[in-house]
Amino acid sequence: MSKVVFLLVPQLHLLDLAGPAQVFSEAADFGLDYEIHHVAEQADVPTAQGVLLRAAVHWPDLGADDLLLVPGWRSPGLRVGGELGAEALRRLAAHHAAGGTVASVCAGAAALGRAGLLDGRRCTTHHELQDELARLHPKAHVVRDVLYVEDGRVVTSAGIASGIDLALHLLAARHGPAAAARAARAMVVYARRNGDAQQASVMLRHRAHVSDAVHRAQDLIDARFAEQLALADLARAVGVSERTLTRRFTAATGLSPLRYQQELRVERAEYLIGQGATAEAASRAVGFQDARMLRRLRARAAGPGEG
Repeated sequence: MSKVVFLLVPQLHLLDLAGPAQVFSEAADFGLDYEIHHVAEQADVPTAQGVLLRAAVHWPDLGADDLLLVPGWRSPGLRVGGELGAEALRRLAAHHAAGGTVASVCAGAAALGRAGLLDGRRCTTHHELQDELARLHPKAHVVRDVLYVEDGRVVTSAGIASGIDLALHLLAARHGPAAAARAARAMVVYARRNGDAQQASVMLRHRAHVSDAVHRAQDLIDARFAEQLALADLARAVGVSERTLTRRFTAATGLSPLRYQQELRVERAEYLIGQGATAEAASRAVGFQDARMLRRLRARAAGPGEG
């Protein structure tokens, strides 16, 4: 039996813990031998969301097949919060030295850094903490804007929900993609994302504005991006003129409505290709007549000299 041990710190984020724990719990429910443990330096662990958790203060025996994972916590930066004593940091390092896998979600990467596990390795964390992680651990290679990174049995992931992606990746690596897909379906996860996927999707990257009309237009495009959408229909649906919608949309997002739709299509096509679809099949699935437009848009996104 493989143990999955979560090392809890004060003010941890519930989803950093619950997401990965649910993945391995689902795997155990359909017959894979996983045993979940929660350990901490004190029995009562306050969370950032106000729920008090109870953890064991005595560690289970760990072997090379076991996983030790540190969820992230709420703090203004990585220099504060996530308090772990010398013994807990020693156990992190010792488990890895004995052949075990060590992982983190979000700010949990700072704990791995304090244990000396990031030096010389590729790693990542939440996009708001990446620069600080790089400053604190200059010998680490911080990979920006990806969901998770695995390097020498040290696996780090981005913020909050990316812990689910990390856990599904580890499940697939050990038991095959069918097992990970089964767990994802049970959890009603929309899609299994690759580690090099961007932390924010197109839908999220262009939502940091306060224009209600543009948000309503984006909702319509998000839901029907594979269809032919007339600007006149979009403008009518949100109650403004075509000219006004184009002006507000461009001012709010930096993109025209058509360009926004194209970016959604390309992102979805990239995902389908990453899951094994041909460029032709992916193109048609997202609304292009053939792969030529997809190739042109991918080349434009890559820019000169970037493939």
